[in-house]
Amino acid sequence: EAIVTSEELGQDLEHVEVLQKKFEEFQTDLAAHEERVNEVNQFAGKLIQEQHPEEELIKSKQDEVNASWQRLKGLALQRQGKLFGAAEVQRFNRDVDETISWIKEKGQLMASDDFGRDLASVQALLRKHEGLERDLAALEDKVKALCAEADRLQQSHPINASQIQVKREELIANWEQIRTLAAERHARLNDSYRLQRFLADFRDLTSWVTEMKALINADELANDVAGAEALLDRHQEHKGEIDAHEDSFKSADESGQALLVAGHYASDEVKEKLTILSDERSALLELWELRRQQYEQCMDLQLFYRDTEQVDNWMSKQEAFLLNEDLGDSLDSVEALLKKHEDFEKSLSAQEEKIT
Repeated sequence: EAIVTSEELGQDLEHVEVLQKKFEEFQTDLAAHEERVNEVNQFAGKLIQEQHPEEELIKSKQDEVNASWQRLKGLALQRQGKLFGAAEVQRFNRDVDETISWIKEKGQLMASDDFGRDLASVQALLRKHEGLERDLAALEDKVKALCAEADRLQQSHPINASQIQVKREELIANWEQIRTLAAERHARLNDSYRLQRFLADFRDLTSWVTEMKALINADELANDVAGAEALLDRHQEHKGEIDAHEDSFKSADESGQALLVAGHYASDEVKEKLTILSDERSALLELWELRRQQYEQCMDLQLFYRDTEQVDNWMSKQEAFLLNEDLGDSLDSVEALLKKHEDFEKSLSAQEEKIT
């Protein structure tokens, strides 16, 4: 009877399971003694049937044994129910503790101040965080199930209702905290991603500008018309490439301005980079325009040299014609020479227009 009237219900699930194991052993022993009680009842019935002189005493003892037996069985049933209930409550406590422990473990990861140092590391952290958020989404069902279990246990075990409510509130508090942490970290990682995306674009564009400046400055001025034409064609190709990057410059500027409007924590750095980017683009366009003027001047000079050379050659040839002493020895020859001279004068007039 001391076993079935014990108020010990265990301090945790493991302890309750030990008590249940001991109680199962007691129930096995109790079942084994039921046959002995039946034998006592049979023997008492036989004595009464034989009209034993101590019939009244026998009946009294029989009733006493049966009452004790029924009382013991009733107490055993109550003890079994209490241990079952205690196991339910302790199992709930364990599940809540394990869930809170998992939440706190993930909470430490989400409390990290590492938001990435470059685009690749930020992207890796975002993928990792999205994995944690998927775990949280899966855990939400468990949290809801534990809250529902808390409601049921408070109804079925009113004596433990206050303790169960404390556990329930502790679970909800930790759950709400990690959800807040997750949302805040996701926002910070997105901010970091937008910054690193902008900085990566900034680095790519400034590096491209440096390369383009070197390319534009690389060509030497031409020494002939063909070379000057080739330089102008190549220079125009450079302008085409510059124009093709306009969308990239515009996109980078819009990204930076969006960060400034949003009050990003790195606004000062972003503002500085935007200024540098604008200055670099302007400097590139100015350089291209300067070189264009130089190449066009080079072209004009080479055309002048070519035309001068052509005129010099023509004049050298015509000088020999003018120094000729042949004035003709007949009318026909004189007329022929006059015709040649008229052609020369026409040619001279044409060359004069070219020279002037």
